[in-house]
Amino acid sequence: MSRHLVCLSFDFDSISLPVANGLTSPTPISNGEFGLVGAERLLRLLERNGIRATWFIPGLTADTFPDACRAVVGAGHEIGHHGYDHLSPASLSRDDEKRQLLRGIEALQNIGAPQPRGYRSPAWDLSGNSVELLLECGFTYDSSMMGHDYMPYAVRSGDVIVPGQPVQFGALTSLLELPVSWSLDDYPHFEPGRRGGLMNAGQVFDNWLGDFLYMRDELENGVLTCTFHPFVIGRGHRMLALSAFINRLRDEGAEFVTAEDAVAQLAGC
Repeated sequence: MSRHLVCLSFDFDSISLPVANGLTSPTPISNGEFGLVGAERLLRLLERNGIRATWFIPGLTADTFPDACRAVVGAGHEIGHHGYDHLSPASLSRDDEKRQLLRGIEALQNIGAPQPRGYRSPAWDLSGNSVELLLECGFTYDSSMMGHDYMPYAVRSGDVIVPGQPVQFGALTSLLELPVSWSLDDYPHFEPGRRGGLMNAGQVFDNWLGDFLYMRDELENGVLTCTFHPFVIGRGHRMLALSAFINRLRDEGAEFVTAEDAVAQLAGC
């Protein structure tokens, strides 16, 4: 039986993103706070459509806005780990990276979430220690890398990469990867910056629909993993486009699942 899945994932960064970037003046903080408004709108949209999604929540968001995060937990969505301070593991020592993981787990447990099984790295980057630490902390999947577009795959550990020499790939591990893509992330399309921004929402979602239709027509199984940020997608015209996108996907035969369910259903296919 073929399975053409869609995972709607939400990185609930709120103020953790500007703080991690050293932007602590009122305007960038208020932009992060808009994520609470966006989260309320998204929860209503998901409830109307009967969709369970995956929310990757930084510990700082959980500790600063516990009521907003408890609302996500209470709605029955999967809760994934997204660091504590939204710092890239690639910039941290092994000890500091582990502290970020453990502190983030504690923050998620404090809002009533179960032990997270999934991890998404802030900035979609990992260190040489990340895979070992994730397995040590009980994670079963990561969603930060880009080695495929539709299929989960086993994560390697111990690659040796020296400029000017052939790459020596490390051993496969039991950690599974639910791949992501900048092209399926709302931030570079809609937020002003070096990558562009402020794109027409309907055109962006037309591109994303094309990715789903290609998967449906060309692959026996697969998952389209979309990444949203409540402070980005929560603007009115984008919410309308997201609602239309969900309806069209359903018309085209998509099955909506959480990240954990997608990995479980497709592992080994």
